[in-house]
Amino acid sequence: MKPARVAIYYPPMRRGGEVPLLPQNRQFKFSKSAEIRIYPVVMSSLATMLKRAGHDVLFLDGINFRLAQSACDAQLRAFAPDFLVMETKAPVFDRHLALVRELKSQLACGVILCGDHVCFFPENAVAGGADYAVSSGDYDFVITELIGHLREGGGAMPGGVWYGQEDRPVSSGESADYDLDEAPLIDRELTRWDCYGEAYLHRPTAYIMSGRGCGGANRNTASYESSSPGVCSFCVWQHAFWKCGAKMRAPGAVAEEVELLVRRYGVREIFDDNDSGGTWNEKWLEDFYRELDARKLIGKFYISSNARADSLSRERVALLRRLGFRLLKVGLESGNDKTLELLQKNESIAQIEEGVRNAKDAGLRVLMTTMVGYPWEEEADARRTYEVTRGLMLYKTHFGDSLQSSIITPYPGTPLFRLAEQRGWLTEAAADYANYDMNHHILKTQIDTVYWCHKMWAIHLHPLFLLKSLLSVRSIDDLRLGWRGLLSLFGHLRDYERAEAGKTE
Repeated sequence: MKPARVAIYYPPMRRGGEVPLLPQNRQFKFSKSAEIRIYPVVMSSLATMLKRAGHDVLFLDGINFRLAQSACDAQLRAFAPDFLVMETKAPVFDRHLALVRELKSQLACGVILCGDHVCFFPENAVAGGADYAVSSGDYDFVITELIGHLREGGGAMPGGVWYGQEDRPVSSGESADYDLDEAPLIDRELTRWDCYGEAYLHRPTAYIMSGRGCGGANRNTASYESSSPGVCSFCVWQHAFWKCGAKMRAPGAVAEEVELLVRRYGVREIFDDNDSGGTWNEKWLEDFYRELDARKLIGKFYISSNARADSLSRERVALLRRLGFRLLKVGLESGNDKTLELLQKNESIAQIEEGVRNAKDAGLRVLMTTMVGYPWEEEADARRTYEVTRGLMLYKTHFGDSLQSSIITPYPGTPLFRLAEQRGWLTEAAADYANYDMNHHILKTQIDTVYWCHKMWAIHLHPLFLLKSLLSVRSIDDLRLGWRGLLSLFGHLRDYERAEAGKTE
């Protein structure tokens, strides 16, 4: 097979002083917070697979490397790729298509698009100028096979690919069900892992994915796949990428990756960006503990992850603490059970409150996510969400507890978007993909979303929260974490100072 030159590219696309949050982000926005640099795990896995297959790879994250457009252009010209791979998303889809057409003419290369929006609308990506569009979340596997197929010039094209044929987009069929343990450990130097991190994580920080998909319903399963995965109607990744499934990598494979990160790179905190971490699968956690213990890694690093609150029983959080878990990122979304039902969250407010309190009782830090602007909610409902959030933030506050708040933005293709179409909840702004940036109202709403988002974020400045946080400081590392968190907080607060201009009813 003739090796290919493959550029994996995230164009910078800064807007004034704002950074686009695209790589490894479920939701997209332009933010004034410079502290958010999330490592694109699946794209990094793709870079590694391509290199292992003998191809030359340029990993060019213009967003998180904070590169100017001119610097990216120069690197692409010097590299002269045969193929250019880009992840895209609804808010930047049209801009990316325009860039694709420009780059194809300048670089004379084939262009492959992937991402959650492409999974839902692959034919639009091909019609808009891409040579190939990948309709699978396992695009590291699919694209590696695709480029191998194209360089060999024969055999069947892998499933999960759309391409042009006789002036129309056609599909190669469904993507294969890949074994995640067949992927090699990510080449961290190739993908410049040390450029990434977030304000609430200790540094050096590294990101992994222990599996793919959201495991739900707190099942003590005997396998590493979920029999009842999460199906939240707003979750674009679960519906677009993982087709409402969830599976874990083998505990030994994840422990091997952890050992590499801790011993070779000196990583202090690992964030597991799997959709609900491994917290839903008690067997996996127990096996993972044994693997780490055998490698004498217990106590050598922190691990934090996403989690569903219904998995956080007292017994489960005790196991997480033994493993070295420090922080859990938990979706509250709303303080109203009616809203959680419409979101198909399969959790109640009481369950979420119990899970968060169990985690805090065990000494774990909690980062809660909330959203405002639901069409069926009124000001009283937003106030209820605020009160529930504040109550949980002030409950046994530990230094490092935090929250995020945003305007609900259902992406085209998700069940919530289809429901909004049926019930007439979409605003005029919904017709333009560029408006899906959390600065516009895609859904009609009665409440002042700017006010409530700002008020939610400002819980961090509540006197009692500040006092409890300061009293729980235990090290200089805590103070460093707090300073970065403060800088990030002020950036997020500024995000909502200008949102009045983005309102669209």
